Amino acid sequence: MRIWLGCPHAAVRWGLAASLTVVCAAIPFRLSAQQAPLLLVSTAWPPFTNEAGQARFALDLVETALGRIMLTSTTRIVSAAEFTPSVTSSRFDGSAAVWKDAQREKYLVFSQPYLENRLVLVGRHGADVSAQALRLLAGKKIAIVEGYSYGDELDRSGVILRRTGSEEDSLAQLLKGGVDYTLMDDLVVQYLVSAYPKESGARLEIGSTPLITRPLHFAIRNTRPDALSIVARFNTQIRGMIKDRTYHRLLHVDWIRADVDGDGVSENVPATDQPGPEVPKRVYALFAAPRETLKEPGFYVGGNIYPTWASVPEAYRNFDSQHPDPSRSTASIFKFSW
Repeated sequence: MRIWLGCPHAAVRWGLAASLTVVCAAIPFRLSAQQAPLLLVSTAWPPFTNEAGQARFALDLVETALGRIMLTSTTRIVSAAEFTPSVTSSRFDGSAAVWKDAQREKYLVFSQPYLENRLVLVGRHGADVSAQALRLLAGKKIAIVEGYSYGDELDRSGVILRRTGSEEDSLAQLLKGGVDYTLMDDLVVQYLVSAYPKESGARLEIGSTPLITRPLHFAIRNTRPDALSIVARFNTQIRGMIKDRTYHRLLHVDWIRADVDGDGVSENVPATDQPGPEVPKRVYALFAAPRETLKEPGFYVGGNIYPTWASVPEAYRNFDSQHPDPSRSTASIFKFSW
C-alpha cells in the first residue's frame, strides 16, 4: 500500500511513513500494558459486601486500595452455596472479601487481613450478655441472618437458631420476645448505637466479647502470574489508608483502633485532628486485641502518638465543626423502626 503525504521528496515521504509506522506500532503496546479489571466474586453480607449502590464497605475499601496501585475491579454477587466453587474456579480472579480455610488456601493468595468480622451478643435491656463462648448459651434462642456463614462452632454450640432475612429483622424478633438474643457484627452495632443512641441505650444490652471472629482478606487466584505482586502492593496500602483517614470515611466511623506504627500495640485514631474534648466512648477496633495485651492504646493525632488522652495537646482537643456528625450518615445505613 502506497502512502502519499503530499511531500515532493521521496526521502521525506518514506521518513514520515516510517515514523507513522513506529507510532502506530507503539499504540497496541501501550494498550496491552494496561491492566484489565479484576473480576471478583462475593456473597451479599451488608454492610460489608453487597450490590453496587448499597452499603458495601469491605468492597469499597478493597476497590480504593486497588485504585492506589492502578488496578480496577468489579464484583459479582453470588449465593453462599455458590461462593467457594466460584472463588476457587478459573472464572474469577479472586474475591475482595473472603475468609481463609484449607480448601481456599489451595487456590488463592491471601492478603493481610484488612477488617475483622466480630459477632457480639445483643439482648433486650437487662439481659445477661457476658457469655464468653457460644456453648454457654446452649438452649437459648438466637436470631441469625439466613445465608451468612457463621461457621461450625455455632452449629455445635447447642443454641436454638432462628434464621431471619436481615440484621433489622433479627433485631425486631429480639424486641418482640421471639428470641433471647441476636448475633450482630460489631461494626453494625456501631452504626446502631450512633444512629439511635437513646433507643439502643434504653432497650438493648450489648455484649463486649466477640463470640465469633473471622479475619477478612482480599485474595487472588494463585494461577495468575502477578498474584503475589498484586497482593504485596495491596498490603502496602492498608496502613496508609488508616493514617490518612480513608478507613474512617469509607466505614462511616469517627474513631478507629489499629496499629499504625507496626509495633504490635494499637492506637486510637480519630477521623479528624480536632475530634473534640472528650475521650471517645466507643472506638471501632479493626482487629480484636489479643487478651494477653495489657498496654492501653495511645492516641494517634497530628501525625504523632500520645500515650494518654491527657497528653494530647490542647490544640487537638478542640471540636472540628466542619467534620460531619456521624449520626447523619449512619442512619441511612441501619434503618430501624423502634
